[in-house]
Amino acid sequence: MGLLAASFVVAVAASWMFGRQLDNYTYDYMFQRMPPKAGAPQSVILAIDDATLRDAGGMGHIRGALAAGLRRIAAAKPKVIAVDIILADQVDPREDAQLADAFRVIPNLVLDCEMDPAGTQWEDPLPAFLQSAPALGQVYADPDPGDSVTRAIPLEKVDTHHHRRWALSLEAFRVSRGVPRPIESPTDLQVGDTIIPVVGTGTGHIRGMRVRYLPADTIPRVSLQRVRALDDSAIASLFAGKAVFVGVTAMTEVRDRLFTPLANGQTPGIMIHASAFETMAQGLFLTDVEFTWLALFSIVLLVAAGLAFRWLPGWWAYLGGSVVMLASAAAPFIFFAHSRVFSFATPTAVAGLATMTAAVYYHLVVRRNLRIEQTSRERYQQAMHFVTHEMRTPLSAIQGSSELISRYNLSEEKRHQIALLINTESKRLARMVEIFLNVERLSAGQMELKREAIPVRQMVEVCVDRVRPLGERKHIGITLQPIPEDPNITGDRELMEYACYNLLTNAVKYSPQRTEVTVAAWKDDGHIRIAVKDQGIGMDQKEVKQIFQKFYRTKKAEESGEAGTGIGLSIVQQIVEQHGGRIEVTSQPGSGSCFTLVVPAAHAAVPTAAERS
Repeated sequence: MGLLAASFVVAVAASWMFGRQLDNYTYDYMFQRMPPKAGAPQSVILAIDDATLRDAGGMGHIRGALAAGLRRIAAAKPKVIAVDIILADQVDPREDAQLADAFRVIPNLVLDCEMDPAGTQWEDPLPAFLQSAPALGQVYADPDPGDSVTRAIPLEKVDTHHHRRWALSLEAFRVSRGVPRPIESPTDLQVGDTIIPVVGTGTGHIRGMRVRYLPADTIPRVSLQRVRALDDSAIASLFAGKAVFVGVTAMTEVRDRLFTPLANGQTPGIMIHASAFETMAQGLFLTDVEFTWLALFSIVLLVAAGLAFRWLPGWWAYLGGSVVMLASAAAPFIFFAHSRVFSFATPTAVAGLATMTAAVYYHLVVRRNLRIEQTSRERYQQAMHFVTHEMRTPLSAIQGSSELISRYNLSEEKRHQIALLINTESKRLARMVEIFLNVERLSAGQMELKREAIPVRQMVEVCVDRVRPLGERKHIGITLQPIPEDPNITGDRELMEYACYNLLTNAVKYSPQRTEVTVAAWKDDGHIRIAVKDQGIGMDQKEVKQIFQKFYRTKKAEESGEAGTGIGLSIVQQIVEQHGGRIEVTSQPGSGSCFTLVVPAAHAAVPTAAERS
């Protein structure tokens, strides 16, 4: 869970830093592929296009032509007329007067306004125009700084003197509904019965609204030039009961052409205002899902990825992780279909990183468990190998002796000798089994080490006597150097005898004929040192570092033809370490080896097993 929690923090942080553009691309893609179910448009655009400008003689003479067109449209009784043309300067006094007269016959008129470049005050229309307008609306549409796409408009703008102006589309909607002012709250605006959800625009605390752009040509667009050629009935059918947005669409004059999520080129500002009005009029609002729900969903994905790899076996776990990632990618589309904007970057980052983290951990754990299982199986095989190899000699002696007794008529003395041999080898076999089991139990922490006094001289002499016949068969002399005193160690005698005996048998096995093995024991600085030195094949330093690994045999040892499993020295090491000691090895290839057991000396007199019995 710690790894999953860390992946959650990293994914969320990464999505905050780098995921905004991914969210925008996903938003635009959904916008284009999932158009809203809109009703009949409630607005119409009165376009000042290139043809209108040619007939009027340019923007300097457009006010006279606009006045004539607005008089005819006003007779059709539209709900509201919103004019997105800068009217702060005098142009032609005669045409200005004509336009002012036309404004007076429009009951619901909204004019635009802009802020000066310094943001200190608003530049309002001329007083002659302003006295006929019950409302003023700012015409700003803030593109996203990351890609210059206008996805939301600011519903309000405030100058440095805290004079606020609502958006042109919002004022047109308010006037068309006959509402004196919007009712404000931290999360929305209310205009009549319509609740407008607001979003942050990224500019201070300015509230904005996501615009639900309708497909091209959904909102009717009528050229101002055409209006003068239409009859009254045609004008009534086009403009009666509609919100009329008046603005420049001519390619040569328009200043506010902006990109929108519809990706069909740049869009004139007047069309953006009309789309914003339709969003309010038809209730096509897009509401951002709160971060709390986004975080909760991401946590659910995180937990689901973890559970998939915790409980599902094999490829089902990876399939579960894929389903989690698919759910994270599908969630924004499902929410968008219900007019909710849900982040794509955060849940997909969490699901992706959590799935990868869980998959890697799952892979490593499975491999670790597999290694443990293989190790256990190998250990079992090793144990069986050791048992079959080490016990072969006493079993052969017992089998051969029993056959002699059963097949031949032997004297009583011979039978007694054979019976004594069988008894001796049986006990030796039992001790081998017990030693092996004890070493395994000690390694697994399943038993405590015996604590008895072990006379070192007696233990070494017993081991030398047992191995001497093996040396005689190879004509190898075994010399036990005098032990100056009779030091004691504390521990398990049978285990320590096995360790000493194993070193002696190895020295004889891997030494050439007519060489010598020397055994010595002495006390040194609180420790008893038992050294076995041979004149055998020797080892290099790389081999010395590996000889205590189970089943490791040097190349020369394998080439010698001597049978062996490579497990004996690992058992010796375990025995010595359980007694608080260590093994020191010095060796040179071709010059023999010296193995020294270093075990703590007994600090107090402890009765031996024989004395206790």
